[in-house]
Amino acid sequence: MAATGKTSSSSDDTVPLQDRLVSAMIIGIIRILTLLPYHKRVPTSGWVISRIVGPVIGYPRRVHDNLTLIFPQMAEAEKARLARAVPDQIGRTLAELFSPKDLVKVAARTPVRGAGIEAVDAARAAGRPIIIVSGHFGNYDIARSILIQRGHRVGGLYRSMNYRGFNDFYVSRISQVGTPLFLRGRRGMGEMLKFLKAGNAIALLIDQHMKSGAPLTFFGQTAYTALSAAELALRYDALLVPCYGVRQPDGLSFEVVIEAPVPHTTPEEMTQALNDSLEAQVRAHMDQWLWVHRRWKQGRARDRAL
Repeated sequence: MAATGKTSSSSDDTVPLQDRLVSAMIIGIIRILTLLPYHKRVPTSGWVISRIVGPVIGYPRRVHDNLTLIFPQMAEAEKARLARAVPDQIGRTLAELFSPKDLVKVAARTPVRGAGIEAVDAARAAGRPIIIVSGHFGNYDIARSILIQRGHRVGGLYRSMNYRGFNDFYVSRISQVGTPLFLRGRRGMGEMLKFLKAGNAIALLIDQHMKSGAPLTFFGQTAYTALSAAELALRYDALLVPCYGVRQPDGLSFEVVIEAPVPHTTPEEMTQALNDSLEAQVRAHMDQWLWVHRRWKQGRARDRAL
């Protein structure tokens, strides 16, 4: 059974007041926006996060700092453009994730392309496990919905939010796109592995800083990255496939790209291939990645010394 009930999120009285206020503000905004039709709800949410919420919680500064690190020669005007465009993308994605019925309808009419389509369908027919890997890019749940609609059983791994009220609200929405969902942790991982070994698919995001991860590269900088997706693929002979939901110029529609499976070599080589795949997508669509992530934190003291 998926871990979609109570989670290990902090109780309301242990969460910092600022986090509770931000979560309450976002939930309130989402509830108000649901009064709008979907085609207006999504861009309006983008505007609200970009122009109101984002500046309050420091999104433009984070985007600017990351871009300065990765692209020191980038013009300030372009950094300023992306510092507004990235929060707009975040707002649109939030509106979509919290509008699951509409998201499923959008997915049903979303085109799919890429060299990995036949391999993924063949693996499903053969009962071979599949690991779908993406990042906080475009809308990752569009791809999950499409695969489910194509007949795949897709489980998703999610991370518990710090604030229980927001976490429960979030899980109640994404579970409407498809289940099972597995809470990151010992129990959730056990349930996910059982599901994967049965010949199903799981969807993972790998672009967050992992202190215990491998010191791989992303945009030419050291990025500590979890090797778990590649390790699971090797352990269970699973197909490892990069997959992306790319937002189109109208801001409302998507194209899903299923790339060729990553060959089985070593966990480090396979995970670096995943990083390189995501980097190529981000370079092609700079405003669609979550540049507010603190992706390039310093690693462990031992590795810094080395």
